[in-house]
Amino acid sequence: MRIDVATNATNAQYSTLSPALAVGDDEPDRNLALELVRVTEAAAIAGGHWVGFGDKNLADGAAVDAMRSLLQTVHFNGVVVIGEGEKDEAPMLFNGERVGDGSGPECDVAVDPIDGTRLTALGINNALAVLAVAERGSMFDPSAVFYMEKLVTGPEAADMVDLRLPVKQNLHLIAKANNKKVSQLNVMILDRDRHKPLVEEIREAGARTKFIMDGDVAGAIAAAREGTDVDALMGIGGTPEGIVTACAIKSLGGVIQGRLWPTSDEEKQKAIDAGHDLDRVLSTDDLVTSDNCYFAATGITDGDMLRGVRYSKDKVLTQSMVMRSKSGTIRVVDGEHQAHKWESYARVNQ
Repeated sequence: MRIDVATNATNAQYSTLSPALAVGDDEPDRNLALELVRVTEAAAIAGGHWVGFGDKNLADGAAVDAMRSLLQTVHFNGVVVIGEGEKDEAPMLFNGERVGDGSGPECDVAVDPIDGTRLTALGINNALAVLAVAERGSMFDPSAVFYMEKLVTGPEAADMVDLRLPVKQNLHLIAKANNKKVSQLNVMILDRDRHKPLVEEIREAGARTKFIMDGDVAGAIAAAREGTDVDALMGIGGTPEGIVTACAIKSLGGVIQGRLWPTSDEEKQKAIDAGHDLDRVLSTDDLVTSDNCYFAATGITDGDMLRGVRYSKDKVLTQSMVMRSKSGTIRVVDGEHQAHKWESYARVNQ
């Protein structure tokens, strides 16, 4: 058989992978992205059966069980570093648990089977099933400090804002970067009593506020993504959610800045004993040092980011988003599932 060497040499230049996208055999590769979507889809479908049923613990339990089951099929050697954990007293997907089939690259794993359990229980918007993965040893260890002060905004103002600056000054910087007036800015914030002084500062600066009951992963992504009418997220929210968000920000662009916010003397001492500087402002790269990380989310209830789970007689419809920071690729995935294949996750009526 004759081989045209000249032709092959010419074609080779078109098949060369950019060095920026290349990964080694011991690193998570692009195939992992769609495997992770399968995991969040399962958690969303299981948790979705409990939307509006009024019991957030049953919803969370169903989602945890489904996520854990599907994680064991993923081609990686994962360790849960941000899990259901001590805060939720969870028996599964706890910090330190091994997940995956054990045959692939070593990875840090951050899970949140339902970001917004109360939203799910009440049938309120913006509940998500969320999962993030990065190279082993690259995710920040908050040492059991469950909350952090956060500032999230999009790419335009990412290099300008600073959590240590007054709120008014940050808002003026965000407005300038986005070619807006401060009065046109919309700041997302968790509806908590602790945020009353912050809300006053935002309004005194002239900006608007948009409250969310829970689910600050969805809120943070809305703040970083174009076309959402949210310019920033501010306030105190979950530290685990902040680390998960950082994986998404790596693909979206923008910035998350955080400062640990212990809620008790015991938490404060744990952080100090672990070597944390409680005055330090953590950047996106501090929260996740790897440039090869993944974020996947599936909507449970409808929201600003994704459509919630839909059930019919013979189909289950899902909408997911998956991001890979190495390539900067963001995909929105519409899933159509045969309902009878998922009967084991259905809520059994009492």
